[in-house]
Amino acid sequence: MWLGYTAIGKIIELRDNMILPWIGALLVGLSLGLLGSGGSILTVPVLIYLAGEQEKVAIAESLGIVGAISLAGFVPYALKNQVHWRSVILFGIPGMAGTYGGAMIAGYVSGTFQLMLFAGVMIAAAIMMFRDDKKQMKVETGALQEVQAWWKIVLEGLAVGILTGLVGVGGGFLIVPALVLLGGLPMSLAVGTSLMIIALKSFSGFYKYLDVLAGIELSINWQLVLVFSLIGAVGSLVGKSVGSKISNDKLKKGFAVFLILMGSYILYMNI
Repeated sequence: MWLGYTAIGKIIELRDNMILPWIGALLVGLSLGLLGSGGSILTVPVLIYLAGEQEKVAIAESLGIVGAISLAGFVPYALKNQVHWRSVILFGIPGMAGTYGGAMIAGYVSGTFQLMLFAGVMIAAAIMMFRDDKKQMKVETGALQEVQAWWKIVLEGLAVGILTGLVGVGGGFLIVPALVLLGGLPMSLAVGTSLMIIALKSFSGFYKYLDVLAGIELSINWQLVLVFSLIGAVGSLVGKSVGSKISNDKLKKGFAVFLILMGSYILYMNI
């Protein structure tokens, strides 16, 4: 009887300890669905500060989670044929190589360095969201249709992939503008295409991180990754359905303020 009460107590304690991470997972999914990109940048802080994961483990788990949520979000676009497969190849394959390489580099740098770089990415993403000049408006509307040389797209994919592997973000806030500005895609194709690219890159980096973590005697919390991914995927679908009823501009600016605050906090904690 005593053992039974002890087991029940441990289950309740585990459930209570994971309430905040599950709420964080829902917010990640909602932000992805509402904004189309940028939401995955919340995953690493949630895993570290709410779920209590070690820095490198959190970055690795973030890649698996971001890949799963992006793949789930990609399905509706694929069913509507809103995917530009040439761009998936030109951007996605170099991106996979870059993410694999970034994950490899992560084995030689400290978790503190990765978090400081991550904080810099958060602040840079916030600045991009605050921009409201004519060029940014053209990116949002897909007005720029001039296709750049294929090798520029390849290099962009490689660079974004390395960043993804190092800090564990999908990079949608960089990929979507790149697909519009360099690939000449309309936004209707750029978003669905970017989700497939993010999934490919994330899974590539996640695969390499399994070796990196094994080398330093750390491992993935598979239950956390699975439940976080499921909740995030549901949240992204909900966010997508209600996104048309909310001012996207106000959402982005509010999210940008939050990113600056969170990025500053991470820098403070690691400096």
